[in-house]
Parts: sequence; structure tokens; C-alpha cells
Amino acid sequence: MSKSPLTLKELLLAETPRFDLPIPPRGRLRRRPPLAFDEPSDAVTQPPLSWQSMSTQQHLAEHRPKVVIVGAGFGGLDAAFALARAPVDVTVIDRNNHHCFQPLLYQVATAVLSPADVAWPVRHILRRQKNATVLMASVTGIDTAKRLVALEQAAPVPYDFLILATGATHSYFGHDEWAECAPGLKRIEDATRIRRRILIGFEQAELATDETERQRLLTFVIVGAGATGVEMAGAIAEIARQTLAKDFRRIDPRTARIILLEAGPRVLPTLPQDLSDYALRTIARMGVDVRTGTRVTGCDARGVTLERGRIDAGTIIWAAGVIASPAARWLDAEHDRAGRVVVGRDLSVPNLPDIFVIGDTAAFRDEKGQPLPGMAPAAKQMGRYVGKLIAARLKAQALPPFRYHHPGDLAAIGRRSAVVKLGRIHLKGFVAWLFWAMAHIYFLIGLRYRFLVAFTWFWDYITFQRGARLITQVPPQDKR
Repeated sequence: MSKSPLTLKELLLAETPRFDLPIPPRGRLRRRPPLAFDEPSDAVTQPPLSWQSMSTQQHLAEHRPKVVIVGAGFGGLDAAFALARAPVDVTVIDRNNHHCFQPLLYQVATAVLSPADVAWPVRHILRRQKNATVLMASVTGIDTAKRLVALEQAAPVPYDFLILATGATHSYFGHDEWAECAPGLKRIEDATRIRRRILIGFEQAELATDETERQRLLTFVIVGAGATGVEMAGAIAEIARQTLAKDFRRIDPRTARIILLEAGPRVLPTLPQDLSDYALRTIARMGVDVRTGTRVTGCDARGVTLERGRIDAGTIIWAAGVIASPAARWLDAEHDRAGRVVVGRDLSVPNLPDIFVIGDTAAFRDEKGQPLPGMAPAAKQMGRYVGKLIAARLKAQALPPFRYHHPGDLAAIGRRSAVVKLGRIHLKGFVAWLFWAMAHIYFLIGLRYRFLVAFTWFWDYITFQRGARLITQVPPQDKR
């Protein structure tokens, strides 16, 4: 007897047969497989998963990762830019509300540019990056166990990845008491303070009745003949010889003494000998008294004490050395003599794979064993690398170790001369100055500021005038 066909209702209620067939994925799987033996040996591998790191991986899978960047300098901002499209929440913490273009701070200190020409609000810079939050606060410590960044007068900030780009400050080689009478040049506040001291030196000399005191007030000492020291000495010489030459009645600013002290055997020691010699000849023609092999043993409000002798001076500017921020103390990590945190090939802290240290805060050596220069390009490359590395880790991918590509060395000597080293190419004089100017304008943030600085330099070049010669009182530190 034949079986009657099933009705529509019976077909719908019937149990669907099961087949053990693989279900194709809806999209292409983007996860990278584990590193095989035929992959490049220089790929950065991830550490073995412990119970703690497995918990972290589970946390990242369930929550949107939090990346905290401490420091809004060159490295910190480039790290934030590199994470703009990553599925993370970025928090940038800095004690100031602005990013400062440090290579041109000396021009603020010598009244060429105003502070607003070389600094921009961090919130404005990151205003279009939707995954970025900016906090103006001072970091007081880091709890690596709880993954918290402690802030002064604010709640701690949690992190999954932490990037420390806190830079460096002046090093007085164990004599921090010199800082009051010999300020360095790292922040906008330093530049405006130095500008005030330089201009007040001429004003007080105009009032002085004693010739010895007048000579002391018109003596400017720069300690350290690196790029900052040479640039400062040349700029002060131009102020005295050209800008202020006809502005006073009782004194002749052209009689001012500008003394550049260097403990080593030559100026610009990181540059080749021919460029160093050219810089020495050029700055000497500008009227700068250059003294190499001269070590400072003391600084006070009346001048500097040397190993052999003393110089009475009204203004002292420190450009002799730097020391890293307290990041190593926050992490209780290994560091070098300058306080820089020793990092691995991927810029992470040993035994803390989710914490990275970049810029002047990091002690990193290239494949030749040489430390990286304390320059903006190095910090920018490190920040960009760490941002890309974090984005790659979230995709279970790996990146090669960090490699620094040195773009070259530059130093300006006044408003018409410079020295430039680009690999084997050495430039001197006005052509080098044009290259120096274009390179610095290129790295400025915003088209408006590029035009503004370029026009200011052009006007200064043809008129010898400096429009930022304002003497302003530096307010005391706000203790609120």
C-alpha cells in the first residue's frame, strides 16, 4: 500500500534532518596565523600567555581596549594619530594644554616668534579624532598591577595599553640649585623667562651708573655648545649687533659680550668635523666668544665659576644636558644614567609587554648599538611605530622590531647661515639655512602657522626687526 503524500502543515512541523557539514565563514578571516619557521627572524613575537595575559586577552575581547598616552609631545601625538582608526579609546594626558614645537623655542626666547607661533592646543589638534580624549593633569605614579595611571587631584585612569612619552628636562649634573639662575629651554615658560632676562639685561644696563655693573649686565653666558647653545648664541648676537643697535641712548648694545662655553673639544660635537669648524668660524665672526674645553663648576645670580677663573654675567642660559622624566621611578624599571627607561626591540618595558616608553624617556639602541638622538624625528617615529604595533596586536598580528631612520642633522647659526648633514651630503651657509627653514616649516602644525612663521622670518630677514620684544612678568605657580 502506497504512503499518502505529506500535507503542507506536516512538512512544516517535520524535524529538519541534520548534516555534519562545515559552515563557511561569512567573511574573510583576517587573523594572522602563528609565526612559522619560515617567517623573518626579526619579527616581534608575543610573550607566552600566562594566566594573567590570558585574562587580559579575554578582557580585550569583551571590552573596547583603553590606550593611555602620557605626554602630548611629538611622540605622544604621533602615537595617537596612528591609533585614529583602531578600535580603541585613546586618552592623552599632559600637564599642559598645548603641544610645543621645541626646535623653535629658542626663537621665542630671542624675540623672533611669539609663543602662539610655536604652540597649539592639544584639544584642537585632536578635535577630529573621535576616539581621542584629552586630559590636562599631572601624573604622579603608575600602578602596573591594577593598570591605573595616578593623577594629581583627579581620579586614576585605567589602561589596557600605556604609552609613556614624557620627554626630558634639564640636567644640572647634581646641582639643581643652579636652575634658578641658569634656566634651560624645554617649555614655553622657559622661553618667555629667558626672553625677559635677555631684554631686561639691556634695560638695566641703560639704568646702571657703574661701568663694571653695566658690563656685567651686558654679558650673556650660554653653557653648552650643542645645537641649542649655538642657535641661542647666534640669535643673541644678532639682537645686540642689529636689532637693538639704535634703540638705546646711554649704552651701545653692540658692546655686549656673548660667551659660549663648552666642556668638550668642539662645538656641535654630534656633527662632522668640517661642519663643526664652519659653525665655529661663523659664530665667531658674529662676535661670539667661544670657549671650548671649559667646564662650569658653579652658577649664581652674579655669574658662573669655571675650573680656571670666573665670568661675571647678567644672564646665564643652560644648554648643557638633559635628564629623563620620572617614568623609570613610576615603573620601578631599569634605566640608564640619564634616567631613561631601558626598553626592548618593540619599545616595550621588559616584563611589562603592554607598557611602551618612547622619545627622550626611552633608552633604546639601534642595530649598531648607538643610542637614538634626542630629536623630534626619533620621537615621532617611535610614537608611530607603537601606535601601529598596538593596532596590530589587536588583530593578532606582529610587526618587525623598531628601526630608526635618521633624516639628518640641522643647526641654524643666525638668520642667514646654518649647517646641515644629510647622510654624506653636507650643506653650509645660506643654502643650508634655506633647507633648515623649509624643514622646520614643514613640521609645523597647520597651514596657517606655516605661512605665519615663514612671513615672520622673511620680514625679520629684510628689516632686522623682531616683533615679540615684550617684557612680561612670569606669574608665580598656581597652587590651586
